[in-house]
Amino acid sequence: MADCLTCAFTGHRPSSYRFGYDEEHPDCSKIKTLMTMQIVTLIENGVTTFLTGMALGADIWGAEIVLACKKRYSGLRLIAVIPCETQANRWSVEQRERYFNILSECDETVYISRHYTKDCMFRRNRWLIDHANFVLAVFNGSPKGGTAYTVSYAYAKKRAVIIIDPNTFDVLPYTIVVEK
Repeated sequence: MADCLTCAFTGHRPSSYRFGYDEEHPDCSKIKTLMTMQIVTLIENGVTTFLTGMALGADIWGAEIVLACKKRYSGLRLIAVIPCETQANRWSVEQRERYFNILSECDETVYISRHYTKDCMFRRNRWLIDHANFVLAVFNGSPKGGTAYTVSYAYAKKRAVIIIDPNTFDVLPYTIVVEK
């Protein structure tokens, strides 16, 4: 992946959004539209590989957006970075079907751990950032939790972080500069 520009996704689980798991809610649609705009901008500025941790929420949405973009842009790759093989075991049947449908369309799957461990999610998040040039985060600024940890780690690693605030719909930074 050293020869290509990459972007990783991170974000809160749906339960932390005011619309919860209701993806038909206008606020969820707005977040997905903002994500699509940022992903297309990244693609048009040379990003060809996207990394998804396949968690519910922004990771899944980002993966689905990239899969849709693959129909319009050639040469895109989607890599699933799975914390453990049992990640989706406790999800609903519908969520698991969506998860496995996305996995079947990924260009590559990386498993961080065969079995669940207390740190496999954090190891997955560090792997995503360590292998990305850009990070697209749906992040409300809360100082606690996996998304906060991942965004903080991305800044520490000097990654270009694009934040979509799920409450205000602000997108920071507003411009993306890619050095070639």
